[in-house]
Amino acid sequence: MWDDAFPSFLIGLREGLEGGLIVSILVATLVRAGAKARLPQVWTGVLAAVALALSFGAVLTFTAASLSATAQEAFGGALSVVAVAFVTAMVFWMRRSARSLSGEIKEKVTGALGMGAGVLVLTSFLAVGREGLETALFLWTTARAAGESAGPMTGAGIGLVLAAGLCWGLYRRVLRINLTKFFTATGVVLIVIAAGVLGYGLRDLQEGGALPGRAAYAVDLSGGVDAGSWYSTLVQGVFNLTPTMTWLQVVAYVGYLAVVMTLFVRGVRATATARRTASAPKPQTQPEPRAETERRAEPEPQPEPQAGAGAAAHAEPEPSAESKQPAAPAAPGASAAAPAPRRRPAWVVPVAVVAVPAVVAGLVVALGWPKPAGAQTVAVSETECGKGFAAPEPGRQTFQMHNTGSKTSEVYLIDPATSAVYGEIEGLAPGTTRDLVATVAGGSYAWRCVPTGGTAVTSRAVRVGGGGAATAVVPVSEQDLAAPLAQYRKYVDAGLATLTAQTRKLNDDIQGGHLDTARTDWLTAHRTYASLGAAYGTFEDYDKKINGRPDGLPGGVGDKDFTGFHRIEYGLWHGQSADRLKAPARQLAADAAGLRKAFPTQAFDPGDLPLRAHEILENTLQFELTGDADQGSGTELATTDADLAGTRELLTVLRPLLTSRAPHLLPTVDTDITRLQKLLDAAHHGDSWTPVDRLDTTTRAHLDGATGQLLEDLAPVPDLLEIRKSA
Repeated sequence: MWDDAFPSFLIGLREGLEGGLIVSILVATLVRAGAKARLPQVWTGVLAAVALALSFGAVLTFTAASLSATAQEAFGGALSVVAVAFVTAMVFWMRRSARSLSGEIKEKVTGALGMGAGVLVLTSFLAVGREGLETALFLWTTARAAGESAGPMTGAGIGLVLAAGLCWGLYRRVLRINLTKFFTATGVVLIVIAAGVLGYGLRDLQEGGALPGRAAYAVDLSGGVDAGSWYSTLVQGVFNLTPTMTWLQVVAYVGYLAVVMTLFVRGVRATATARRTASAPKPQTQPEPRAETERRAEPEPQPEPQAGAGAAAHAEPEPSAESKQPAAPAAPGASAAAPAPRRRPAWVVPVAVVAVPAVVAGLVVALGWPKPAGAQTVAVSETECGKGFAAPEPGRQTFQMHNTGSKTSEVYLIDPATSAVYGEIEGLAPGTTRDLVATVAGGSYAWRCVPTGGTAVTSRAVRVGGGGAATAVVPVSEQDLAAPLAQYRKYVDAGLATLTAQTRKLNDDIQGGHLDTARTDWLTAHRTYASLGAAYGTFEDYDKKINGRPDGLPGGVGDKDFTGFHRIEYGLWHGQSADRLKAPARQLAADAAGLRKAFPTQAFDPGDLPLRAHEILENTLQFELTGDADQGSGTELATTDADLAGTRELLTVLRPLLTSRAPHLLPTVDTDITRLQKLLDAAHHGDSWTPVDRLDTTTRAHLDGATGQLLEDLAPVPDLLEIRKSA
């Protein structure tokens, strides 16, 4: 949270100080001019600017939320680039204007005083409004980059409060700061932060499909940098630099930083040189007479302004004598004859300037928010599907699916040409109504209803106009998974043959009292079993017998039902004799042989293959990498390595289906697997593995982070390859 707060703190402090200085100068100028009655006009303009900024932030937040995931990426990326442009312009403007800020604002106020209340309100509104809009835009993009709003909002709030305190101190002449130096220092930091925001925005545009090069990585430090560590989180939060960056991100980051920082530093140096030149005395070629010299002596250069509004207020001249004289009395009877003008209530304008942007923002959000298809009640039955379906508007839509038949049905919104699924409801019971939410773009759509025990019924197709893109999943049938299942069954059958031989060898070791050899052979056999992870659900009771843990058993490690690999592991690494281990070893060998014999006749649900793609490593993260499964051998990472090998084998048989449905998924997963494999190889030393509890904190965090990232990238596989009746 706090790492995400720093960029927002800086922008809140800088923009708040800039806007606060302007307000302070406005107030000080009015006070010194004896026009305190005009102060409400200044505060009205400020209030209008704040209301506009808040309304702008609301529009950004809620209109973006109504977009599809891809459109949100593109929208956020575009606004990030716009935010960088605003921040860059702000940095250069403040570098130029810091020295003359007070004089410029006083000049505008002086002109506004003679032109009426509306102009003074407009002056303060325009002066503060720009800062408010820039702040809202920058905070929105920062919150999107962070993935949460608490940190950025907290940082911005602290920065704004601190800026308000500084401005009050300046107005009261308590503080004295060099504005030029302040805006120069913060400008350098903001340029660095803006470079990161630019890189993040371009990455969003790549994710949204607006720019190419999504998978063209120039930097990939994920194998050696833990994305979840405190230092990585800090760098990502402050500078938006991630362990993995594309070529476009790197080129844009380096190019922006090099060009903008060079121009900024040159401008600072040029300004300093010009200031020194202007303050230096001019050389004289011929001495002038003393009297003439004294007469022509130029005033000494004034020092650089050290305070903001306070100094400006102090330097303002006192009102003239004429301004202090009372106004001439009105002609007799004039005031009595003319009726007093009707005064407008003081609260009307402040309420209006807040209400108008709020109402406009509400209208924008309301008009931009997708309308729930309340009228789109679509009927479902055994004989008729999609009754009442009309072409919807593009965007995120809600359809009310009502089952008018007598059977429970599966309902799918599909592309009739490819059967690709845009949305679905499973188990819609008779007489019930449920909402189906889907994003609709230009193209053809139809409903497919599959009643329990009945035949699929497809509605007429409707055509939706417009462009855009909607994400659809090409359905998978049992037939599609038949070939991968046969290939994986062959892999498991070969693995069980190897396991049977290895457990027999382990049993021979223990029967002969060769416990040192048994420890080596135990790990070999256990790794073979772990590599068959996708078939665990098929092994029925054999899995509990072969690889069960003592968790939950009444007697713990001494319970009679504690058998298999972990029972032998406990005995081998806790000093138990060969005699105590002979029976468990004999039983393990028999169970492995029984599993091999039973496997060809066991039912293997093809739907289990996509589920196991991430479930294997979920168990690894829960039991192996926490050390919970260890019974003394300290070989959790060896088992993790075997689990990874099993996951890799499973993805090999599923690769053809995944490649056609999610071409960008497998390259990302392959990168994750390579990263995790490197970390595991570093813990493998000959025949031994570093136990999890002996890993240093950083290495352990790297392992957890790499496994978690791989799991996250594997998460879409079950949905992509789910068996759907619409196929």
